[in-house]
Amino acid sequence: MLNNKEIESLPSYLVSWVEEVREKTKPDKVYWCDGSEEENNELTKFLTDTKQWIKLNEEEYPNCYLYRTSTDDVARVEDRTLICTDKEEQAGPTNRWIEKNKALQMMWNLFEGVMRGRTMYVVPYLLGPANSEFSQAGIELTDSAYVVANLRILTRMGNIAWAEIKRKKEIIKSIHSTGNLSLENRYICHFPDERLLMSINTAYGGNAMLSKKPHALRIASVTARDEGWLAEHMFLLEIENKDKNKKYYISGALPSASGKTNLAMIQPPNAFKNFIARTVGDDISWLFIGKEGEVRGINPENGFFGVAYGTGPSSNPNILESLKKNTIFTNVAFNPENNTPWWEGLSNPPSKLYDWTGKLWDGKENAAHKNSRFSTPINQYKYKSEVYNDPKGVELSAMLFGGRRSKLVPLVYEARTFEQGILIGAMTRAETTAAQAGASGIVRDDPMSMLAFCGYNMGEYFNHWFDFADNLKRKPKIFNVNWFRKDDKGNYIWPGFGENFRVINWMIDRVDNKVSAVETPIGFIPNVDDINLEDLNFEKQKLKDLLYFDKQGWVKEMEEVKKFFEKFGERFPKRLWNEFYDMQKRIQDYKNDE
Repeated sequence: MLNNKEIESLPSYLVSWVEEVREKTKPDKVYWCDGSEEENNELTKFLTDTKQWIKLNEEEYPNCYLYRTSTDDVARVEDRTLICTDKEEQAGPTNRWIEKNKALQMMWNLFEGVMRGRTMYVVPYLLGPANSEFSQAGIELTDSAYVVANLRILTRMGNIAWAEIKRKKEIIKSIHSTGNLSLENRYICHFPDERLLMSINTAYGGNAMLSKKPHALRIASVTARDEGWLAEHMFLLEIENKDKNKKYYISGALPSASGKTNLAMIQPPNAFKNFIARTVGDDISWLFIGKEGEVRGINPENGFFGVAYGTGPSSNPNILESLKKNTIFTNVAFNPENNTPWWEGLSNPPSKLYDWTGKLWDGKENAAHKNSRFSTPINQYKYKSEVYNDPKGVELSAMLFGGRRSKLVPLVYEARTFEQGILIGAMTRAETTAAQAGASGIVRDDPMSMLAFCGYNMGEYFNHWFDFADNLKRKPKIFNVNWFRKDDKGNYIWPGFGENFRVINWMIDRVDNKVSAVETPIGFIPNVDDINLEDLNFEKQKLKDLLYFDKQGWVKEMEEVKKFFEKFGERFPKRLWNEFYDMQKRIQDYKNDE
């Protein structure tokens, strides 16, 4: 905890702001965090002693804990996630909007006296590497020690952040309280013009850890628009060809809980022994234009907040070892025999198990929630890239978009140009998952996987992508992937997981101009023989089916996408309409449909 002298050395506007919030929320105590090990030990002991979480087996899972949220507080609540501006058109048709003065009054009414009997933690955090021109600093005021513990893992929290806060001209301010966990009064409000975040009546990760989606995407996307860069819902992956001593960096956007973490942590199959893959970041990328006109990216985060459910030896074996220490598990199941966590995706469940709600599991429902999570530091992940903390970032060779689609969309295709790649990203449609509150399996438009995370009008967001492209001298190739095609019986056709590297290998070959491709109206599709199937028992006919261009299906797809695009009215960029109509005409004129 900071002492009085250290607090007095901070910017006066910051100290005054904390005092203003204290007067409104009425906490019993204000605790200024320093991020030290001693402080963390105190917080974890407090959370354990007050039974807010369960300490796991110290021998098998040292310094690991299990936390349970309220049963109605388990995922993002998009209908309560609000963009608060002067005019509705600033938020656009894909965001929930409320006039900012009305929102401020509503939130301050809810925050009045809400922290009585509690401690208000002043949590400094840094997004991005220290001493980087690309990093941003923030402060979260919260009454949740659980949030503090997570921010210590997921961000550069503590004195390293205080040093940057003193240096930065601007910080993002945020206020959070678990309140009484009222669903009726649960709101996550974003004030882009004020660079302010307010969240109340929630303890779930993405709603309460305001450094994550609220700052690193919703507010950062507005800052990026204003300053000429991109804040994207993308992983960053390093691929090294050891034979050539060459590295490639790929960013990729896939909707939450759609395999993005697994792809970010992919390891090549045995047939690709000359390659190694390393993770730079698994969820969010900030992209900038380098001095030579290249695209450079950084991972603003410092840890993984991944979906536990479904993570196992077949899907993501490398992360499992990282989860064995210094990890917070949220809404997984609990084995009382040896105080260890369990979730679907691991080996067979033990004979006695408590489900994610704390009830004895009867096997009828899922033991772990489908959106159960782990928070774990990136620096203990075996295959992290050495440059994940590089202030300069990395140069991108390729970018990929993708969505969970059981029909139509090929396994992979390449955009004809970077500008058509913007269209491909804008056309992303995906089947919903457990990461969103509500029904799963419904196909919805999710452009660039940013539908829930863009902090301003997406029509302007698309235009900003073109502005960004106009200033590039070296443009990465753009690809679209779909691992989730199903056969008539509902079974996945492509094996997925680590075998997806076979597709990444083709992308790298295209970056190096090693292989040709089949030109179709939607882009370049691989020749079947150029996808390396060595040591994989997979029929070439199936691969051919996965790469098939279905003209009639795409005619329908374009009409459905058009309806979504029309929502943006005059804010939708003419350049994107031009790309759309060019692609639509190519599809309609296509003569070689089988």
